[in-house]
Amino acid sequence: MAQHGNLSINSENIFPIIKKWMYSDHDIFFRELISNGCDAITKVKKLEMMGECNLPEDYKPEIKVIVSSKDKTIKFIDNGLGMTAEEVEEYINQIAFSGAEAFLEKYKDKANEDQIIGHFGLGFYSSFMVSEKVDIDTLSYKDGAKAVHWECDGGTEYDMEDTDKDTVGTTITLHLNEDCNEFSNEYRAREIIEKYCSFMPYEIFLENADDTEQKTEIIEKDELQEGDVILETIVEPAKTKEIEDEDGNKKEVETAPATERLKIVKRPVSLSDTKPLWTKHPNECSEDEYKEFYRKVFRDYKEPLFWIHLNMDYPFNLKGILYFPKINLEFESAEGVIKLYNNQVFVADNIKEVIPEFLMLLKGVIDCPDLPLNVSRSALQNDGFVRKISDYITKKVADKLSGMCKTEKESYEKYWDDISPFIKFGCLKDEKFCEKMNDYVLFKNLEGKYLTLPEYRKNEDDSLKEKIFYVKDEVEQGQYIKMFKDAGLDAVILDNKIDQAFISQLEQKNEGLKFLSIDSDLSETFKEEDADEETVNKLSEIFKKALNNESLTIKVEKLKDAEISSMITINEESKRMMDMMKMYAMNGFDPAMMGGSGDTLVLNANNSLVQYILNNPDSENINIFCEQLYDLALVGHGSLSPEQMTVFIARSNKIMSLLAK
Repeated sequence: MAQHGNLSINSENIFPIIKKWMYSDHDIFFRELISNGCDAITKVKKLEMMGECNLPEDYKPEIKVIVSSKDKTIKFIDNGLGMTAEEVEEYINQIAFSGAEAFLEKYKDKANEDQIIGHFGLGFYSSFMVSEKVDIDTLSYKDGAKAVHWECDGGTEYDMEDTDKDTVGTTITLHLNEDCNEFSNEYRAREIIEKYCSFMPYEIFLENADDTEQKTEIIEKDELQEGDVILETIVEPAKTKEIEDEDGNKKEVETAPATERLKIVKRPVSLSDTKPLWTKHPNECSEDEYKEFYRKVFRDYKEPLFWIHLNMDYPFNLKGILYFPKINLEFESAEGVIKLYNNQVFVADNIKEVIPEFLMLLKGVIDCPDLPLNVSRSALQNDGFVRKISDYITKKVADKLSGMCKTEKESYEKYWDDISPFIKFGCLKDEKFCEKMNDYVLFKNLEGKYLTLPEYRKNEDDSLKEKIFYVKDEVEQGQYIKMFKDAGLDAVILDNKIDQAFISQLEQKNEGLKFLSIDSDLSETFKEEDADEETVNKLSEIFKKALNNESLTIKVEKLKDAEISSMITINEESKRMMDMMKMYAMNGFDPAMMGGSGDTLVLNANNSLVQYILNNPDSENINIFCEQLYDLALVGHGSLSPEQMTVFIARSNKIMSLLAK
């Protein structure tokens, strides 16, 4: 019975809102329509389980997508439960959500970032974002049901009538707008389906109606499957070779038997992996499967370091796999991908309301059917259930890492340099994660050994338990490292940008603990005794005058190593301030604006050249020697500018020429 009517939406026209606002990504209609088809299949299978319908013995649930650039159409075909005319009236014509007028009034001016998808039964209507007309042909599983044809051109009017469809299920045909014909291209359609639907619970097949050439493949005879269409039997005769026996007689000998292979119509290949790895129990998954899944999903052929398989049924349903890739040590540029799924349907990448921010450095998939993913992201931010999921994921990651440190220390150490930026970033960003990881952060010492904070402090002398010296640059601070090693002292390597912020946090959380740069001051271990006041004053006066720098801070020490003439030490607070300014790229920053650079020139009163300067203040070369010792101290710290280096080399040549006279 033909029927013409108006869509019951209590509004003049919902479609401009759908087209311009509801979905920010126009390709999302693929996901919505395929998801609807999967839902229809799930429902009919459940009905069969309850004894309310009978499916054919050879029933194979599937979704077909047929594109035609020539006709500018896309068909979505499912063999689910279908609809009766009454159900089309209820689910399609009345646009299944309550309070439509109030809803439209509330959201009509909303911006794109506050998407609302599916939650109000509008998934089917996403097709009108790209279509000038949409047809539905459907036949219900119910006995005696008549097939129904429905069509609408994007206005509020529709037409519905009986049709001759004879298979249970639904076909939705999109007649694309002129500017949306790209979606009927086979390769574009494949790309979108693989983006959103790679792990749908039922097989998805893509066909190109414009491609009339029959595709074939060759298989071995024993590979033949039910349903294969044989086009040709290809017989390859046995291979023989002529040989000569002991009597000189020649004969043909078979070297390979005759074979038969079959040319068949190419089997369709599903674009959906219906049982992705995360849906399995961890005990069922091999190491090779984890690595293959990683390569397939993330197109990354560098092997992940390790992974965490999330598998939880209570108090909420959550499954997933988080991979630890080799993270770029410059953590700001590291980019991971956490793909979020709802019942194997792709929703989004990196939704920070669900995934803790520091986990964004990882790669992985998380599937949580219980998440309220179909409401606005602003609602997710305030959802207590979402916070519980985020906390659970954080806990599982911390448990995995701390467990590795306890029971697989060797593996943990092997991974440490690659994962340390991630862990430190996590500690800075997440209080609970920080509490769990406090005793499982590793520090590499000067001997290349990895120690936790408790282990490191346990090894130190009582006088140094609360002080941890660190190296930021092993090349620039090489002189100081040698001094430490010679004195039997230890330090840790902290050479990543994130380390300055991280050690400041550790100091706050561990009372009395202080991190000091290896070049921040000279320990009493390196000194014999204090230089007398007269020597200090005299050398300070000579050097300030020679260097023409009255504000220069100078210390005079009697160091045990007489070979050391001069050194630079940098005040720890000033050092951290400068590092912070560099991190935030404050152009034109001058440390002097903060009350001085924090640099101190340390002169060794036991060094012969320093003694010469002290005892010969009126020498004609005194200025050259003072300048040279200052620059030598800077060179030992790796901090000469190109201009300073030019002067230093010229001065060095001049000093050598003086010695040669």
